[in-house]
Amino acid sequence: MTSGVHRLVGLSVVAVLALSGCSGEDDPSSEPSATASVSGSASASVSASPAEPYLPVPAGVTLTDPGTELSVGDDAVVAFEPRQKKVGVLDITVTKLEQTTFKKSFQGWKLDATTRRSTPYFVQVRVENVGDSELGRTPIPLYVVDGNNTLIEASTFASTFRPCPSKPLPQEFAPGDRTKACLVFLAPDQGELTSVTFRPTQQFNPITWIGEIEKLGEKKGTKDKKGGAKKNAQKKGGTKKG
Repeated sequence: MTSGVHRLVGLSVVAVLALSGCSGEDDPSSEPSATASVSGSASASVSASPAEPYLPVPAGVTLTDPGTELSVGDDAVVAFEPRQKKVGVLDITVTKLEQTTFKKSFQGWKLDATTRRSTPYFVQVRVENVGDSELGRTPIPLYVVDGNNTLIEASTFASTFRPCPSKPLPQEFAPGDRTKACLVFLAPDQGELTSVTFRPTQQFNPITWIGEIEKLGEKKGTKDKKGGAKKNAQKKGGTKKG
Protein backbone atom coordinates (compact mmCIF):
# COMPACT_ATOMS: atom_id res chain seq x y z
CA MET A 1 0.00 0.00 0.00
CA THR A 2 1.43 3.36 -0.97
CA SER A 3 1.74 6.20 1.51
CA GLY A 4 -1.46 8.18 2.05
CA VAL A 5 -3.70 5.40 0.72
CA HIS A 6 -6.16 3.86 3.17
CA ARG A 7 -8.61 0.98 3.11
CA LEU A 8 -12.08 0.35 4.44
CA VAL A 9 -12.51 -2.87 6.38
CA GLY A 10 -15.70 -4.71 7.19
CA LEU A 11 -17.28 -2.90 4.29
CA SER A 12 -21.01 -3.47 4.40
CA VAL A 13 -21.89 -3.01 0.75
CA VAL A 14 -23.55 -6.41 0.79
CA ALA A 15 -26.89 -6.44 2.61
CA VAL A 16 -26.95 -7.91 6.09
CA LEU A 17 -30.56 -8.92 5.81
CA ALA A 18 -32.86 -8.84 2.79
CA LEU A 19 -36.25 -7.70 4.02
CA SER A 20 -38.26 -7.68 0.80
CA GLY A 21 -40.07 -10.62 -0.72
CA CYS A 22 -41.80 -11.88 2.45
CA SER A 23 -44.87 -14.02 1.96
CA GLY A 24 -48.19 -13.19 3.58
CA GLU A 25 -47.91 -16.19 5.91
CA ASP A 26 -45.59 -16.97 8.80
CA ASP A 27 -43.66 -19.53 6.79
CA PRO A 28 -40.28 -20.21 8.44
CA SER A 29 -38.83 -21.11 5.06
CA SER A 30 -39.49 -17.55 3.84
CA GLU A 31 -37.40 -16.00 6.64
CA PRO A 32 -33.75 -15.08 5.96
CA SER A 33 -31.28 -17.65 7.22
CA ALA A 34 -29.84 -17.36 10.72
CA THR A 35 -26.40 -16.67 9.26
CA ALA A 36 -27.74 -13.43 7.80
CA SER A 37 -29.21 -12.11 11.03
CA VAL A 38 -28.13 -8.81 12.53
CA SER A 39 -26.06 -8.57 15.70
CA GLY A 40 -27.54 -9.70 19.00
CA SER A 41 -28.93 -12.95 20.32
CA ALA A 42 -31.87 -14.54 18.55
CA SER A 43 -33.54 -14.80 21.95
CA ALA A 44 -34.26 -11.07 21.88
CA SER A 45 -37.65 -11.48 20.22
CA VAL A 46 -40.58 -9.26 21.05
CA SER A 47 -42.52 -10.36 24.12
CA ALA A 48 -45.99 -11.71 23.52
CA SER A 49 -47.23 -9.41 26.26
CA PRO A 50 -47.15 -5.73 25.22
CA ALA A 51 -47.14 -4.76 28.91
CA GLU A 52 -43.72 -6.34 29.45
CA PRO A 53 -40.40 -5.19 27.99
CA TYR A 54 -38.94 -7.46 25.30
CA LEU A 55 -35.73 -7.67 27.38
CA PRO A 56 -35.11 -7.11 31.11
CA VAL A 57 -34.26 -3.47 31.88
CA PRO A 58 -33.57 -1.53 35.09
CA ALA A 59 -36.48 -0.26 37.15
CA GLY A 60 -37.68 3.10 35.89
CA VAL A 61 -36.53 2.52 32.29
CA THR A 62 -39.32 2.48 29.70
CA LEU A 63 -38.44 1.02 26.31
CA THR A 64 -39.73 2.58 23.11
CA ASP A 65 -42.38 0.29 21.62
CA PRO A 66 -41.26 -1.94 18.75
CA GLY A 67 -42.64 -0.64 15.46
CA THR A 68 -42.43 3.02 16.53
CA GLU A 69 -41.75 5.47 13.69
CA LEU A 70 -39.72 8.55 14.63
CA SER A 71 -38.37 11.68 12.99
CA VAL A 72 -34.75 12.77 12.94
CA GLY A 73 -34.19 14.54 16.26
CA ASP A 74 -36.36 12.11 18.24
CA ASP A 75 -34.90 9.64 20.71
CA ALA A 76 -35.67 5.99 21.38
CA VAL A 77 -34.78 3.83 24.39
CA VAL A 78 -33.81 0.40 23.10
CA ALA A 79 -32.52 -2.87 24.53
CA PHE A 80 -30.34 -5.46 22.80
CA GLU A 81 -27.99 -8.32 23.59
CA PRO A 82 -24.44 -7.53 22.43
CA ARG A 83 -23.56 -11.01 23.61
CA GLN A 84 -25.31 -13.88 25.34
CA LYS A 85 -26.65 -13.13 28.84
CA LYS A 86 -25.69 -9.45 28.57
CA VAL A 87 -28.35 -6.79 27.97
CA GLY A 88 -27.48 -3.29 26.83
CA VAL A 89 -29.97 -0.43 27.13
CA LEU A 90 -29.34 2.76 25.16
CA ASP A 91 -31.14 6.05 24.67
CA ILE A 92 -30.41 6.82 20.99
CA THR A 93 -31.16 10.06 19.14
CA VAL A 94 -30.57 10.24 15.38
CA THR A 95 -29.60 13.88 14.90
CA LYS A 96 -28.65 14.22 11.22
CA LEU A 97 -28.66 12.35 7.90
CA GLU A 98 -26.13 13.41 5.27
CA GLN A 99 -25.36 12.22 1.76
CA THR A 100 -21.79 12.64 0.57
CA THR A 101 -19.65 11.51 -2.37
CA PHE A 102 -16.43 9.54 -2.59
CA LYS A 103 -14.76 12.48 -4.33
CA LYS A 104 -15.70 14.83 -1.51
CA SER A 105 -15.06 12.64 1.55
CA PHE A 106 -12.84 9.71 0.59
CA GLN A 107 -9.79 11.25 -1.08
CA GLY A 108 -6.75 9.03 -0.48
CA TRP A 109 -8.83 5.92 0.21
CA LYS A 110 -8.39 2.80 -1.92
CA LEU A 111 -11.88 1.72 -3.01
CA ASP A 112 -12.85 -1.16 -5.27
CA ALA A 113 -15.33 -0.87 -8.12
CA THR A 114 -18.23 -2.31 -6.11
CA THR A 115 -17.71 0.23 -3.35
CA ARG A 116 -17.57 3.11 -5.82
CA ARG A 117 -20.97 2.11 -7.20
CA SER A 118 -22.54 2.62 -3.76
CA THR A 119 -23.87 5.86 -2.28
CA PRO A 120 -22.15 6.99 0.95
CA TYR A 121 -24.21 8.38 3.83
CA PHE A 122 -23.24 9.78 7.23
CA VAL A 123 -25.65 9.25 10.14
CA GLN A 124 -24.98 11.34 13.25
CA VAL A 125 -26.31 10.18 16.62
CA ARG A 126 -26.29 10.87 20.36
CA VAL A 127 -26.14 7.85 22.65
CA GLU A 128 -26.58 7.43 26.42
CA ASN A 129 -26.12 4.22 28.41
CA VAL A 130 -29.31 3.97 30.49
CA GLY A 131 -28.87 0.33 31.50
CA ASP A 132 -26.75 -1.55 34.02
CA SER A 133 -24.13 -3.01 31.64
CA GLU A 134 -20.72 -1.64 30.68
CA LEU A 135 -20.88 -1.31 26.88
CA GLY A 136 -17.36 -0.22 25.96
CA ARG A 137 -16.40 -1.03 22.33
CA THR A 138 -19.91 -2.29 21.55
CA PRO A 139 -21.09 -1.47 18.01
CA ILE A 140 -23.94 1.04 18.01
CA PRO A 141 -26.96 -1.11 17.04
CA LEU A 142 -28.24 0.99 14.13
CA TYR A 143 -28.64 0.11 10.47
CA VAL A 144 -30.04 1.83 7.40
CA VAL A 145 -32.67 0.62 4.99
CA ASP A 146 -32.24 1.38 1.28
CA GLY A 147 -34.73 1.72 -1.56
CA ASN A 148 -34.63 -2.05 -2.13
CA ASN A 149 -35.87 -2.61 1.44
CA THR A 150 -32.50 -4.04 2.49
CA LEU A 151 -30.84 -3.64 5.88
CA ILE A 152 -27.22 -2.40 5.76
CA GLU A 153 -24.55 -2.35 8.48
CA ALA A 154 -22.28 0.58 9.25
CA SER A 155 -18.87 0.46 7.57
CA THR A 156 -15.62 0.40 9.53
CA PHE A 157 -12.13 1.63 8.73
CA ALA A 158 -8.60 0.27 9.04
CA SER A 159 -7.36 3.71 10.09
CA THR A 160 -8.84 7.02 11.23
CA PHE A 161 -11.56 8.43 8.99
CA ARG A 162 -11.88 12.04 10.08
CA PRO A 163 -15.06 13.04 8.21
CA CYS A 164 -17.11 10.39 10.07
CA PRO A 165 -15.18 7.94 12.32
CA SER A 166 -17.85 5.18 12.24
CA LYS A 167 -16.53 3.54 15.41
CA PRO A 168 -18.14 1.46 18.17
CA LEU A 169 -18.93 3.00 21.54
CA PRO A 170 -15.90 4.37 23.46
CA GLN A 171 -13.47 1.99 25.15
CA GLU A 172 -15.29 2.57 28.42
CA PHE A 173 -19.02 3.27 28.30
CA ALA A 174 -20.48 2.75 31.75
CA PRO A 175 -24.08 3.30 32.90
CA GLY A 176 -24.83 7.03 32.68
CA ASP A 177 -22.14 7.75 30.06
CA ARG A 178 -23.02 9.74 26.95
CA THR A 179 -21.35 10.19 23.59
CA LYS A 180 -21.85 11.54 20.08
CA ALA A 181 -21.01 9.45 17.04
CA CYS A 182 -21.07 9.47 13.26
CA LEU A 183 -21.68 6.25 11.31
CA VAL A 184 -20.89 5.60 7.64
CA PHE A 185 -23.31 3.57 5.53
CA LEU A 186 -22.82 2.57 1.90
CA ALA A 187 -26.03 1.90 -0.03
CA PRO A 188 -25.19 -0.62 -2.81
CA ASP A 189 -25.63 0.16 -6.51
CA GLN A 190 -26.13 3.90 -6.00
CA GLY A 191 -28.91 3.13 -3.56
CA GLU A 192 -30.95 5.62 -1.58
CA LEU A 193 -31.27 5.73 2.20
CA THR A 194 -34.93 5.52 3.19
CA SER A 195 -34.67 5.15 6.96
CA VAL A 196 -32.40 4.47 9.92
CA THR A 197 -33.49 1.48 11.96
CA PHE A 198 -32.99 -0.43 15.19
CA ARG A 199 -33.64 -4.10 14.51
CA PRO A 200 -31.56 -6.43 16.73
CA THR A 201 -33.15 -9.64 15.43
CA GLN A 202 -35.13 -10.80 12.43
CA GLN A 203 -38.26 -11.18 14.55
CA PHE A 204 -38.12 -7.66 16.02
CA ASN A 205 -40.61 -5.10 14.69
CA PRO A 206 -38.11 -2.32 13.88
CA ILE A 207 -37.96 1.15 15.38
CA THR A 208 -37.25 3.60 12.57
CA TRP A 209 -36.17 7.20 12.02
CA ILE A 210 -37.08 9.15 8.89
CA GLY A 211 -36.10 12.70 7.96
CA GLU A 212 -34.60 15.06 5.44
CA ILE A 213 -31.25 14.05 4.01
CA GLU A 214 -28.82 16.93 3.75
CA LYS A 215 -26.07 17.10 1.14
CA LEU A 216 -22.74 17.24 2.98
CA GLY A 217 -21.27 20.72 2.79
CA GLU A 218 -24.49 22.45 1.73
CA LYS A 219 -26.10 25.07 3.91
CA LYS A 220 -28.70 23.80 6.34
CA GLY A 221 -32.16 23.85 4.86
CA THR A 222 -31.06 23.10 1.30
CA LYS A 223 -33.51 20.59 -0.10
CA ASP A 224 -32.41 17.26 -1.53
CA LYS A 225 -34.17 17.15 -4.90
CA LYS A 226 -34.43 13.38 -4.75
CA GLY A 227 -36.08 13.68 -1.37
CA GLY A 228 -34.28 10.72 0.16
CA ALA A 229 -35.84 9.58 3.38
CA LYS A 230 -38.20 12.55 3.35
CA LYS A 231 -39.70 11.37 0.08
CA ASN A 232 -40.27 7.96 1.59
CA ALA A 233 -41.99 9.20 4.74
CA GLN A 234 -45.15 7.43 3.68
CA LYS A 235 -43.43 4.03 3.59
CA LYS A 236 -44.00 3.35 7.28
CA GLY A 237 -40.38 2.81 8.18
CA GLY A 238 -39.36 0.96 5.02
CA THR A 239 -39.13 -2.44 6.74
CA LYS A 240 -42.60 -3.92 6.40
CA LYS A 241 -42.74 -7.63 6.88
CA GLY A 242 -44.89 -9.78 4.73
